[in-house]
Amino acid sequence: MMNFNEYQELSKRTMPDHDNAEKRFLAVANYSLGLMGESGELGDLIKKEIFHGHPADLEKVKKEAGDVLHYLAGIATLYGFSLQEAAGMNIEKLKKRYPEGFSTEASMKRVDVK
Repeated sequence: MMNFNEYQELSKRTMPDHDNAEKRFLAVANYSLGLMGESGELGDLIKKEIFHGHPADLEKVKKEAGDVLHYLAGIATLYGFSLQEAAGMNIEKLKKRYPEGFSTEASMKRVDVK
């Protein structure tokens, strides 16, 4: 099984050149817009399942989730951090926010918000 760092490294092979400020700027725009587009496609599949009565299609959901991950990995690369770092930071944030796990009550009384 592949970890986030391995995935991010393999995903880099399709990145456009970003060796100067202008190219990096364009690559950030490309990957940000790609992330939004693929997130929308994933959301649309789920919307059609929930609201339009379409059957769930696990393969399409996985494909779109993978596309989202690809663009997210590219953004992480362009900003100089790893998906592994981002994932670890997110888990630590969630542990602080919901120390006993998620509940509606904990959501309303978040410990990380004053």
